[in-house]
Amino acid sequence: MSTTNKANFPLRAPRAWHGMTTGIWLRLLANHGFSISPTRVPLAVSITAFSCLNTLARLVEDALYARRARSVEVAAPLFIIGHWRTGTTLLHELLVRDEQFGYPTMYDCMSPHHFLHTHYLAPCLSWLLPKHRPMDNMLIGLDRPQEDEFALCNLGVPSPYLTWAFPNESRYDRYLDLLELPAAERRAWKKTFVWFLQRLTVKDPRRLVLKSPTHTARVKTLLELFPDAQFVHIIRDPFVVVPSTLMMWERMSDAMGLNTNCREDLEDHLFRLSARMHARFEVDRRQVSPTQICDVHFEQLVEDPVGTIEGIYSQLRLGDFERVRSKLADYVEQTKGYRRNQHEISTALRDKIAEHWSEYLERYGYAPAALRAG
Repeated sequence: MSTTNKANFPLRAPRAWHGMTTGIWLRLLANHGFSISPTRVPLAVSITAFSCLNTLARLVEDALYARRARSVEVAAPLFIIGHWRTGTTLLHELLVRDEQFGYPTMYDCMSPHHFLHTHYLAPCLSWLLPKHRPMDNMLIGLDRPQEDEFALCNLGVPSPYLTWAFPNESRYDRYLDLLELPAAERRAWKKTFVWFLQRLTVKDPRRLVLKSPTHTARVKTLLELFPDAQFVHIIRDPFVVVPSTLMMWERMSDAMGLNTNCREDLEDHLFRLSARMHARFEVDRRQVSPTQICDVHFEQLVEDPVGTIEGIYSQLRLGDFERVRSKLADYVEQTKGYRRNQHEISTALRDKIAEHWSEYLERYGYAPAALRAG
């Protein structure tokens, strides 16, 4: 039996759903009629076993920390936003070099119900993970910064990422921007999100740097929770972003899927999500003052990482940049051999990007397809 799947993700490695409690896990399965592909039954069994452990650990965590967490005030976070595959992870890794910032780790997001009292297990479990993410060559590790959307999934909040478990679903698209949800569901989303940030603040009282592409469509909601929140919005050439996102979605669905049915309309599905994200963001950003939001081009970040971060510090007034300059330079030196994915792009896909991303291309100064063909 092979030890990996098409995404080259080891079968031993935990999936995004291994952090759910039993109730949350069974509810997810019931919502999809328990439609698990035969080859994914072992995965479902392992998640079920872990869900029982998570349920018990959650009871202990609540007994130890619930009262303390409820009384914690969360400092307005710094949010890294931008479409998938625009470089949000790189920006996250760079910004958390500054010791004034805290961040959720992969272990925190994989174990949101109990990380406060089980964090000591992380070093013991690190061998389960591959060295790199399924979609690229970025290093992963239980102690490295992670996207908080995974924690929300494990806490029972519906998310567009649940389509990786059941690839043919579209019911989760409305959880991208949250605006079509009934008022009670929006309140529940906010409550769960703040609950997780309170626990992170108990663990580490520093100001949080959070990154998730999904938050790009939630600026209005995030400002309702944290009026003083700040945002770094990263931008990248759509003719690179779109094929990279398609590949990511395919690999994540393969690595995380409970149902192996292929999605035949994946391209159209992702174009719809992208349009929804960008339309919402451009409306929401009008509510944000210039000292609360900063645009960064990925190409600039790669060309001059230290200088680009310095510009962010200046615009958002994040404090003395000199105390972090050398740490950024060290990180850049350590990762200078990183190889980015190269993508073939068909004429048909190029034309669809030019059509569906036309406003983005114009707004952020990228050349249209007619000037890039060949």
